[in-house]
Amino acid sequence: MSKNLVIVFARNLVFGKVKTRLALKLGDEKAFQVYQDLLKITSEAVESLQACTVHVYFTDEKEEDLFPFAEHFVQKGKDLGERMFLAFKNGFEMGFDKIVLIGSDLPDLNKQVLLESIQGLNHTDFVFGPAEDGGYYLIGMKSLHEFPFIEKPWSDSLVYELTKKEIQNKELTLSELEVLNDIDTAEDYLNSSLFPS
Repeated sequence: MSKNLVIVFARNLVFGKVKTRLALKLGDEKAFQVYQDLLKITSEAVESLQACTVHVYFTDEKEEDLFPFAEHFVQKGKDLGERMFLAFKNGFEMGFDKIVLIGSDLPDLNKQVLLESIQGLNHTDFVFGPAEDGGYYLIGMKSLHEFPFIEKPWSDSLVYELTKKEIQNKELTLSELEVLNDIDTAEDYLNSSLFPS
């Protein structure tokens, strides 16, 4: 078994329930199609990693036809922070040494970004992929810490800066990947590589 784990958080592909903020302006059909495209990009990026195990955590139930090469789980926890923490906890309890977690809404995700995240943990306690909206699209750790996931303003533009400051205050180290755009709103989509120019 590889000692490196990539965790993917994915929404179940249900019409009318994915990318709801995107759907407000572009409609359910377009939002569904965009999320299908994002899942395909995510799946191809993580499948190409030979030296990593992949776990996919779905919001409601396992979908065996998505990410067929990965082990499937269902997210548990009252908010995003607790759901991420419990996924990391499960991974470390299973014996993995380095774990990175990503979402499934990144049009520019690729194998290189994921490899850099794993390599970053050779030198630092944490690795982050900052998102253009002030959040982060990737978090990685080589030992379990709960504080990054507690009492954070999820979906707020300050969440990454607050987390970063907290890590530095505890005299822990972090490395950063390139800034990427994750797609949540119509504006995100229109400014992304998925939008046909």
